[in-house]
Amino acid sequence: MLEKLCLLNGASGDEKNVREFIINEIKDYCTYRVDKLGNLICEKKGAGSPKSKIMIAAHMDEVALIVTAIRADGSLAFSAVGGIEPSTIMGTRVEINGHNGVIGSAAVHNLSKSEKEKSPEMSALYIDIGAETKEEAEQYVSLGNIAYFRSEFVRFGDGKIRCKAIDDRAGCEMMIEMIKGEIPFDTTFVFTVQEEIGTRGAKTAAFSVNPDIAIVLETTTAADIPLSDGDKKVCLQKGGAVVSFMDRSTIYDRELYRLAFDTAKKNNIPVQTKSVVAGGNDSGAIHISRDGVRTMAISVPCRYLHSPSCVADMADIKACLDLCKAVLCEIGNI
Repeated sequence: MLEKLCLLNGASGDEKNVREFIINEIKDYCTYRVDKLGNLICEKKGAGSPKSKIMIAAHMDEVALIVTAIRADGSLAFSAVGGIEPSTIMGTRVEINGHNGVIGSAAVHNLSKSEKEKSPEMSALYIDIGAETKEEAEQYVSLGNIAYFRSEFVRFGDGKIRCKAIDDRAGCEMMIEMIKGEIPFDTTFVFTVQEEIGTRGAKTAAFSVNPDIAIVLETTTAADIPLSDGDKKVCLQKGGAVVSFMDRSTIYDRELYRLAFDTAKKNNIPVQTKSVVAGGNDSGAIHISRDGVRTMAISVPCRYLHSPSCVADMADIKACLDLCKAVLCEIGNI
């Protein structure tokens, strides 16, 4: 399921393929609707009714590139859709309207010493689709077209996976599994749009659903690599689910934060927290909706986030799913 989800193309504002795939998977297990922005809002009946209205959310969109100009030599200028570091995509294969391309940059022997010592600007990169002229390129590409990273879903090491869009198709996969299974309480599951460009779908969805408590299923940066030490590792792969106390858009509900760790301990689920206040997710929009929503985030530690080669560990994904299920059993009584 996760492989199929990751290989689908669905940038912010272009989530249709992902949404249709998910609908086909969950249509027999819940009622659902699609709002005007494109959020998929699913109502799943549980064994009982919770004391507070519960929403679980994960975003469908992925980071990508958008064509902003077609130059005389047939090359394409572009901007990022979401947070992408230029240094992570040089030489990367992309796909536009089913056509192959590659992200090019200035030849290294033409760079000055100072240019070699710093990361390139996005404006210094271009997409090469093999066209020789603007007219030729315009036969295949138009302004506003999305360029998606071409990626393969690869299993390697001890339970590791590598692909584009693990952020946040891992969260979507967990929600699909929960919708297809038995849950203890009635729950609204929301597959959101446009998270990568400012949590826009979550804002409208939370206003519409009007939950009391929300759980956001996400991925978060794991910098547990040889070049990082101590707290700079942020969180560790194979360390289990990541429950945050704060990021750049949210200070998470303290009671729910403690509940997550108590629940994990009671159920022998590996859990950890982030050691750096950084990043953000749909929680930032959800927790300030209407008169406020008590919010927690459960995240998969992911290396090389927002790149064509995200790396996650299946054991951590399982820990996140197990923790979400266990927490759902607890918060239904809050």
